[in-house]
Amino acid sequence: MKQLTSLQNPFVKSLVLLKEKGKVRQQTGTFLIEGQKEISLALESTYEIEKILFYPSICSENEIKKWSANVELVAINKAIFEKLAYRDTTEGVIGIAKSKALSLSNLKLSTNPLILIAESLEKPGNIGALLRTADAAKLDAVIIANPKGDLYNPNVVRSSIGCLFTNQIAIGTTTEVINFLKAQKMAIYCATLQDTTSYHIQDYTSPTAFVVGAETIGLSQEWRDSATRNIIIPMGGKIDSMNVSVAAAILMFEAKRQRYR
Repeated sequence: MKQLTSLQNPFVKSLVLLKEKGKVRQQTGTFLIEGQKEISLALESTYEIEKILFYPSICSENEIKKWSANVELVAINKAIFEKLAYRDTTEGVIGIAKSKALSLSNLKLSTNPLILIAESLEKPGNIGALLRTADAAKLDAVIIANPKGDLYNPNVVRSSIGCLFTNQIAIGTTTEVINFLKAQKMAIYCATLQDTTSYHIQDYTSPTAFVVGAETIGLSQEWRDSATRNIIIPMGGKIDSMNVSVAAAILMFEAKRQRYR
């Protein structure tokens, strides 16, 4: 079994760049995954894991082989683990995975789909939180329109606690996503402040897509013009917006409530 002990090793240096640079992730088609649960979920979701690096003082070779058969293992020392890891509670394992082509055409929808679209989100924490909520609601898919960042950013992987791998995900331009939804004959409900009606009086029991935008700029005019209905979550405080993942959760679970009441 291969062992790495030097931060100056060219392969280790390439992994540091993979962690820090979205351009490198795009060029190589690979990214890093921290944690046993996260790597296990990626394997279950047919992501190809090229190698698993492990720090033997935290996690043994035999333990890893129980849930990652046939993946090459590489032992690393504490210095390398700390250089590559984002947090201390990752059970001593880091996977090198191949990214997927997240195209709209790859989505497989049910006969009565429920989809979440997020336009122009930039903060990895918000994307991760949306993916966690989408997993909890068991949506058909999550679509990122006009992405502002890299979906395989380690902070997205980390904040999603593996839900990057449990959801069907696609990316596309706003125009491409709108055309896709219309081809699927889905009702489009855009969460926005302009020309809206309250979200809770709508019917979400047929094929439905919710669209949310960044908290600072909201949704583009193209989405508002294409909506079946622009909707709002009434608020009684002094502010006119809430965290995007919280707003999305309210909408998604209202749809689930209507469908299973």
